[in-house]
Amino acid sequence: MPEQLHGTHDYDEDPRNADVLVYVRGELKRRPEATVSVLDSGFVLGDGVWEGLRVHRGQVAFLDQHLDRLYEGAAALDLDVGMDRAQLARTIHDTLDANGMTDGVHVRLMVTRGLKATPYQDPRVTIGSATIVILPEYKEPLPAVLERGIRLFTVHVRRPGPDILDPRLNSHSKLNDISACIQAYKAGADEALMLDPHGFVATCNSTHFFIVRDGQLWTSTGDYCLGGITRGNVLRVAREAGIPTFERNFSTTQVYSADEAFVTGTFAGLVPVRECDGRPIGTGQHPVTDRLRGLYRDLVERDVAERAAAGGR
Repeated sequence: MPEQLHGTHDYDEDPRNADVLVYVRGELKRRPEATVSVLDSGFVLGDGVWEGLRVHRGQVAFLDQHLDRLYEGAAALDLDVGMDRAQLARTIHDTLDANGMTDGVHVRLMVTRGLKATPYQDPRVTIGSATIVILPEYKEPLPAVLERGIRLFTVHVRRPGPDILDPRLNSHSKLNDISACIQAYKAGADEALMLDPHGFVATCNSTHFFIVRDGQLWTSTGDYCLGGITRGNVLRVAREAGIPTFERNFSTTQVYSADEAFVTGTFAGLVPVRECDGRPIGTGQHPVTDRLRGLYRDLVERDVAERAAAGGR
């Protein structure tokens, strides 16, 4: 029987999610009734921006950084969110409070341009305000994935430059990443390792990629990947801990001979990579990854404690 594959976003289903209240265009609706129009810009065109958020001890971890990225993307798309940052933060917390959610929760925050008068791309045929959806779920990463790690496959689908589609935009249009994901799982891997237009390692289809070589931490330059919140925070704690840390160009040749590798993301934090393109990474031990995971957890605790002390809204 073939080995079951698990990616960083795999989780155990939680029956509580069936009755979760979802915020949709100013209303709280039970999940089965939480829908948007077939004429919504997000459905018709993928025209919108989004964030994935983690809730810990009643607070949204690194909320300010996530809102920075959301509003930067909205400005780039000339999209009026319709709420300022404080209003949106309150709405997120009000949605969590309505569900009694405080821990083990992942939130998908989605903002689209809104309803279209007709299914056409021109933003000028949009009618009304932006569509805001806040979808909270009881959702935890699988412990087995965190412990054992994942397998990557280097795909032919490249990360584009900003002159084609700026990779820093966390837009609803994810076909580039979806194509990479499909190629990876068809090849028998869990996720895709994606290269930049020059053939250097850029990122993964839904996470950011790091390697450890001779005690040094390497990741890509960041020129061809999303400005990852977890990526940036891992770089921060590594530098604070005195770990030599580099954002640089490197190739798959240097990946295959790395001592350790891991990926980062808001949902699962740090997840080891045990194999890339059929080649095992290191010895299967990941002391630097484990240390960074602990430092990152400490940073999450500090962030939510500071938010709680400041009023949490």
